[in-house]
Amino acid sequence: MTSLVMGFSGAIMPGPLLTVTINESLRRGARIGPQIASGHALLELALVIAIFFGLGTYITLPSVKGTIGIVGGLFLFWMAYGILKESFHAVALDLSGKITEKGLSPWVAGITVTASNPYWFLWWATAGAGALMVAAGQGILGAISFYIGHVLSDYIWFMFVAFTVARGKRLFTPIVYRVVLGVCGLFLVGLASYFVYSGTSFLLLSKS
Repeated sequence: MTSLVMGFSGAIMPGPLLTVTINESLRRGARIGPQIASGHALLELALVIAIFFGLGTYITLPSVKGTIGIVGGLFLFWMAYGILKESFHAVALDLSGKITEKGLSPWVAGITVTASNPYWFLWWATAGAGALMVAAGQGILGAISFYIGHVLSDYIWFMFVAFTVARGKRLFTPIVYRVVLGVCGLFLVGLASYFVYSGTSFLLLSKS
């Protein structure tokens, strides 16, 4: 339960994964929520296992943080470009209920967008790793319970977001749809710029 509540504190914060979930739910429907969450959860499982073997100490190195920030920021710039480009050409949403398989696979999107966020790595290397170690003090079942509680918060939140957005899809006129896409795209541009700036600062710090 502690892990579940702690997970919500991170899941509900605006970020690239939330932006992509909203964008993809508009185009593909509510089922996109659990699929994106599954990709996100798969990467978190790999990181949780890696932290047990000491990876957390390396993630906090300035050179590593800098590299993750720059690479992640460039990836988000690419995604923002695609969303903004679509905002200029989108005419209307397909309300037939069919899923449009355009763009990244939802599982792949969940993995790549998560990996592009350097602060996700930093959260796990600091607060996440600390909480995980406390849970691991209860044995392997404690660690497993911590992971399940954490990813459950992601599933609940992103399924709720996807369902809410998809259900309200008929309210999105072509103009409103374009505006939503534009806001999502600009938000990613802002995040990407900040990630690249932060990454560059960390790299400069590592060389000083």
